[in-house]
Amino acid sequence: MPLILKSVEPARGLRWIGDAWRVFRKRPLGFMGLFGVFLFAALLVSLVPLVGPVVQMMSLPLMGLGFMIAAQSALLDGPVHPRCFIEPLRTDATRRRTLLTLCAMYGFFLLVILAVGDWMAGGAWGRLQEAMGKGPAGQAQVDAILAEPGVGSGALFVALAGTLLTVPFWHAPALVHWGGQAVGQSLFSSTLAVWRAKGAFVVYLLGWLGSVMVFALGSALLLGLLGQPQWAGLIGIPAGLVLSAVFYVSLLFTFNDSFGGSPVQAEAAAPTQADDAS
Repeated sequence: MPLILKSVEPARGLRWIGDAWRVFRKRPLGFMGLFGVFLFAALLVSLVPLVGPVVQMMSLPLMGLGFMIAAQSALLDGPVHPRCFIEPLRTDATRRRTLLTLCAMYGFFLLVILAVGDWMAGGAWGRLQEAMGKGPAGQAQVDAILAEPGVGSGALFVALAGTLLTVPFWHAPALVHWGGQAVGQSLFSSTLAVWRAKGAFVVYLLGWLGSVMVFALGSALLLGLLGQPQWAGLIGIPAGLVLSAVFYVSLLFTFNDSFGGSPVQAEAAAPTQADDAS
């Protein structure tokens, strides 16, 4: 389908989050189940030595596209199910090959970023993960590792480089799936779109940070008043699942506003146009 690069007002950043919550409320269990299925699959894949972590990284662009397809289905009152993850791979061979190439590129660059960050941190990531796996018993070791020279700069590098990596890949899978674009064209179009909508994306990021902070402070205050601060972990897990699912749902709206929309917009607009004509 033809896609037109559009200008996006900064205020749309908050609207993306609101629209995502609206769609999530239509199929809350479906979207939470979708994210849970991905986490479970990622856990199984991680058990495969050497190859597992690489496949995990490669699957992230496909997961985002799967959520966009699921959000599109929910907008049209359709089902939300795990098949949304494999639907992009059931198209023609050219698009499938292009999507897999994007996934491989993303996984490679992310692996390089993590490797450089670990090198800057003096190989602390593996030791930190092992210490965190010990639970409260390893807290002292975690604190000691975080205080090591280079850990802070390594983490900052990973955060900044990882953020820059998301820019060309933000819209690229959807541009391949719905626009039939090639690898280079989709990466360029995504970068250009994010840059042109940078104001909206800043507001979008601040909106998500604010949402997380409000939830954290609100739940801490409530549990403090109830005298049950130990429940924070129990509440945090489902809350994290919900917020993560809503975030991935919002990807559809960032794409719709930037490129004139996925096929869902034309389908949803048809009844309105017919009513206007009458």
